[in-house]
Amino acid sequence: MYLAELAALEKIIASAGAQLRTQQHGSVTYQQHSFPLYSLQLGSQDSAAPVIGFFGGVHGLERIGSQILIGFLQSLLQRLKWDRSLQYQLESLRIVFMPIINPIGMALGRRANGNGVDLMRNAPINAAGPAAFLVGGQRISRHLPWFRGLEGAAMEGENQALCAVVQNQLLSSPLSIALDCHSGFGLRDRIWFPYAATRQPMPQLAEIYALQQLLIQCYPHHPYVIEPQARQYCTHGDVWDYLLHTLTPAPALQSASVPPHAHIFLPLTLELGSWLWIKKNPRQLFSIAGFFNPLVAHRQRRVLRRHLPLLEFLIRATHDYRSWLPQSIQRMDCQHAAIEQWYRQDRP
Repeated sequence: MYLAELAALEKIIASAGAQLRTQQHGSVTYQQHSFPLYSLQLGSQDSAAPVIGFFGGVHGLERIGSQILIGFLQSLLQRLKWDRSLQYQLESLRIVFMPIINPIGMALGRRANGNGVDLMRNAPINAAGPAAFLVGGQRISRHLPWFRGLEGAAMEGENQALCAVVQNQLLSSPLSIALDCHSGFGLRDRIWFPYAATRQPMPQLAEIYALQQLLIQCYPHHPYVIEPQARQYCTHGDVWDYLLHTLTPAPALQSASVPPHAHIFLPLTLELGSWLWIKKNPRQLFSIAGFFNPLVAHRQRRVLRRHLPLLEFLIRATHDYRSWLPQSIQRMDCQHAAIEQWYRQDRP
């Protein structure tokens, strides 16, 4: 099976040389075909350096997220040849890429991995309340969408690789941000943050709010709806919930008043509003890929460049996090403002 995105990524790896550090986290197989699981790093190897991680391809149908990240990685490598400001940033910043987490699903053109498991419903964490029917994760059958995997089974190999990258490359940093690129929901692009498992605020809510305010100040006309994922629907097995939960004490899952801890981890999900592409081009309804990806060439190019300001912004915000991270009383003010914005409003 041929996977164009994997071929493009391996071409980048082959040509990048020493400036790009590549790790292979095993491989996954389907019938007679084997696919490697790659992560790539640029910049500082100091464990005290802040880290920004870009992730994509969790759902095999959502190819556009992987394409955005592969294109952005190629751009960064070209800029590194001449851009002294980027070279300076990378002296004290690490950028991690894992753009193809589910290569089998992507090669087969389906959401789940080779075992029929939805990787974003597969982590060992359950929703605190009712989850959306089926969409929130189900154990009825692998032949139905949103299958979580068997009860008590280990996480799928792709998720184990993802968690290893996050734990080894991000969680040891004083501040790390992860952006996971998806598509397939709504008419507008969204930036979701945890939790998916509960409508209770996350312990890092003040930091999320401060980052949102920074984005608004820098890009007041940005196109994103920023909100907790549970504002739309709750799910079981969200990997980012799981990683965040393992980083904090158990009571933090239900508490909004957790003091800042030594390692701040802010997982974000970029959910591209693919229903707008269908609205503009109803013929996409006749293709399963059309529900999740722009099929018209000029619209695909527009999407590939539309989100570059966000990716650049996150790199700069990670590098200079000490300038905007709320402290002491300011953190309490951010916490209260965030609760007013996201948790004391009627559902839109």
